[in-house]
This record gives sequence, structure tokens and C-alpha cells, in this order.
Amino acid sequence: MARHSLQSQAPPDVDLARASGGSVAVDLLRSLRPHQWTKNLFVFAALVFGQRLTDPEAALRALAAFLVFCGLSGAIYLVNDVADREADRQHLHKAERPIASGRVSTSAALSLAATLGVGCVLASFLLTPALAVVSVAYSVTLVLYTMVLKHIVIVDVMTIAAGFVLRAVAGAVVIDVPISAWLLICTSLLALFIALSKRRHEIVLLGDHAAVHRPSLGEYSSYLLDQMIAVVTASTLIGYTFYTMSPEVAARFGTPWLGLTIPLPLYGIFRYLYLVHQKASGGSPAELLLADRPLLACVALWVVAVVLIVYRPW
Repeated sequence: MARHSLQSQAPPDVDLARASGGSVAVDLLRSLRPHQWTKNLFVFAALVFGQRLTDPEAALRALAAFLVFCGLSGAIYLVNDVADREADRQHLHKAERPIASGRVSTSAALSLAATLGVGCVLASFLLTPALAVVSVAYSVTLVLYTMVLKHIVIVDVMTIAAGFVLRAVAGAVVIDVPISAWLLICTSLLALFIALSKRRHEIVLLGDHAAVHRPSLGEYSSYLLDQMIAVVTASTLIGYTFYTMSPEVAARFGTPWLGLTIPLPLYGIFRYLYLVHQKASGGSPAELLLADRPLLACVALWVVAVVLIVYRPW
């Protein structure tokens, strides 16, 4: 409790920035949260499942779209940290963020966010106007989340999921492949699973202070989130199972063996649940993926298995 009250008396941004001996450039880079950019790997889903992985031009365009979304997500994080700086100062871990601590001024953060946002949208337009539309939709959706939607219970996690879906859609439009309904279904369900697990971690971590940090968190409980996670977990696994065993998918890939990959998502989701419930993890899915070797190995094996089955290099 003492820490919360101490953080709430944090001095203004400018004073804290003067007191900091760290580099503003490094702190700005940290505020872009490059460790979270692994979320943008969803951009490559269409490249793999659209059977364009061996097409050099398509691969380069997908890589360019990935970089665009890294820039856009970094800009959104800056806007989010500026909007949440007062609440973050009350948080056990978020108080150390450069903007919340005052090491980076709000004006510097917003200037970089605007530059990145405009630059990335222009770059996406040069790739294809359709990607620019998706980029703008992603940016508007996430800014609305930062300003309004994250304060509305249930809508908040659905908006996070929408961000992942838009990443996957961006990967499809940039290489001009059809947007599969399976892509949208599996991506949205997996994203909901991740978002709900993150909410559960926040509820457990903040305890009675959850509603103080953000009023909408007070509308959740660990029991409610466990019920929602259970529904989404089952739906995700069922959706992926139906996808891999679909005659339409087997005909498109020319193989019925994609179903052999089912144990890997099954283990990955169970491992994630284990970490959330038994190890109190899940606050940062990207960090969790990189830090937990069994989970990282599972994802890597799944990618290798999918590529081997879909592209059959033998």
C-alpha cells in the first residue's frame, strides 16, 4: 500500500525527466516496446497458409507489412503510455515506464508517435492502397481502445482481438491472397484467449487495487475470466481442429496430414494456461513466449511442422 501512495505523488514529467540521467533516445525506443513486436508475426499467417512462402516478392512484401505494423504498434504504445501515465504511476510495474516515470516528456512521445504513424501509413500506401486502409483501421481501432474502449468491459478484450485480426488481414492484402474465413476465426479466437489471460493476470496482480488502476477491471473477477477463458480455449482448439481436417483445406494443400499438427497447439495452449494459473504469468504474452522455452519450442515446432506439411519439400 505504501508503494502505491508513494507512486501517486510522482512529480511532473519535466522534473522527472531532468532528474533522469538516462538517454531520452533509449527511453523512447523502450517506449516503442520492441519486445512486443512479436505480435506482428500474425502478418505472416497469410504468407504461409496462402502458399506464397517460396515466392520471394511475396515474402518481401509481407516483411515490409510486418515492419509497417511494428512502427504502427510502437506509435500506439506511445499514445497509450501518454494517456495512461497517471494510472501507470499507481501500478506496481508500469510506474517504471519511461513516460510514467517522466524520463520521456509527453510532447516528445506524441511527436514521435505522429511521425511514426504518418510515415507507416504512407509506406503502406506505397505497398498497396488496401494495406493503407487496413493500417488506418488498425490505428483508429487501437487509439479508440486507448481512449475509450478499454474502459468498457468485454468490449476491451474484443478490441484487442480485433487488432490481431487486422494484422492477419494486412498480411493477406499485401500479397493479394484471399482472406480465408478460417484465418479470421482462428486468429480472433486465439487473440481472445491471449487477451482474457492477460486480463486475469492483471486482476490477480492488482487485487483490490484493480478498479483503482482502471474502473473496468473492477467489472471482472478471476472466476468470470476463468469461465470466459474456458469457452474460448475450447472454441480455439475445436476451430483449429475443424480447419486442419476440412476437406476443402486438404484439397487446397494437396494433403490430409495437416491434422498431425493438432497436438502442438493443444500443448501450447495448455502450457500457457499452466503459466497463467500456476506461475502467475500472462501479463505480457510476447515476453512470456520468449522467456518460456517449452512454449517457444512448441511454437517453433508447430511452424516447422506446418511448413513441412504444406510445402512438402521432399
